[in-house]
Amino acid sequence: MRASTPTFTVVIPARLASSRLPHKPLADIAGLPMVVRVAQRATMSNAASVVVAADHPSIVQACMDHGIQAILTRDDHPSGSDRLAEACKLLAWPDDALVVNVQGDEPLMDPDLINQVATLLHDRPEASMSTAAHAIDSVEDFRNPNVVKVILNARQLAMYFSRAPIPWWRDGNTQGITALPEPRPLRHIGIYGYRAGFLKQFPLLPQAPVEITEALEQMRAMWHGHQIAVHVTPQAPGPGVDTPEDLQRVRSLMSETRT
Repeated sequence: MRASTPTFTVVIPARLASSRLPHKPLADIAGLPMVVRVAQRATMSNAASVVVAADHPSIVQACMDHGIQAILTRDDHPSGSDRLAEACKLLAWPDDALVVNVQGDEPLMDPDLINQVATLLHDRPEASMSTAAHAIDSVEDFRNPNVVKVILNARQLAMYFSRAPIPWWRDGNTQGITALPEPRPLRHIGIYGYRAGFLKQFPLLPQAPVEITEALEQMRAMWHGHQIAVHVTPQAPGPGVDTPEDLQRVRSLMSETRT
C-alpha cells in the first residue's frame, strides 16, 4: 500500500449490449460474472470505493449478489464517459473528487496501475485527465489500428493519440513496416483518471473533428484545450475482453493462476 496515494473512487461502466460478445459484463470467468471480476481487481487498489455504473438491472443485481456497489444509469448513453458523468451526478461527488475509470472488460487490470493513474492526476493539477501507456514491442501491434498509440511531450502530457503507426520516421519503411522505430512507440492503455468537475462537463463539449476521424473520444478533451497526463508503465496490461476468443484466453489465464 502506498501511503501517498490520494483519495479516489473507481467507477466501472458496464453496458449489457455488445455486438461482438452479447451480455459481456455477465460472461462467466472462473465462476463469477466478468464485471464482478473487474470490480474485485479494482478493490485491490487503494480506491476508497468501487462502483459499477450499469445500464441494465441484471448487471446491478449480479454486482449486489457479490457485494459490489452498483448503480443503474440510463441505457442510451453513447459512451462510457457519458455514463460516468451521470454516475458523478447521481452520487453527488464534488468537482474536485478524483475518479478512475476502469473498463468493464478488463478483469486482469493491475491494481497498482489504478493507483498510479490516480496519483498522477492528483500530482498534475494542470491536467484534466490522466491515463497510461507502455512501450510497444511488436511490429504487429504497431501496425494494428485497434492498438491506439500516443505521443508525449517532455512533461509527459499527451500530444496526440492515433490508430495509425506513430511516430513515423521520415526515411524508413517506405516499403512497409518491418521494424519498430527507436525510441519505441507507446501503446495507450484504456484507463482514465478524471476530476469529477471535468467529467460532468465532458459530455457537453462538442465532438472534435479529429475525434470523429480517429474514433477516439479522448481527442475531444485535447481539441478543447484540456491536458492529459500519461503514466508510462514498464509492464503491458493483461488482455481485455472484446471477442469470444478474448474471453476464452482470459478464462484460461484465470484458470492457470488458480491452480
